[in-house]
Amino acid sequence: MNSVFVAVKAGKVEYYQVSETTLNPETLKRELATFKKINDNYPKFLLTLDNVFDTMNYEGVQKLNALQWLLS
Repeated sequence: MNSVFVAVKAGKVEYYQVSETTLNPETLKRELATFKKINDNYPKFLLTLDNVFDTMNYEGVQKLNALQWLLS
């Protein structure tokens, strides 16, 4: 079972899931399934090292390249 990291800063909640890659459709499905269990509207982020399809939106889950995210 995957876990989601919860970050709270200045009262703002964000959820993070980290995966090396989600280019395999089964891996992507598994990583997104964790977020489906969360029933609120706080921002949700999936961080990967993917360079292809590195910035995507899956029903409100923002997929971002982890290295670019760290540098922003």
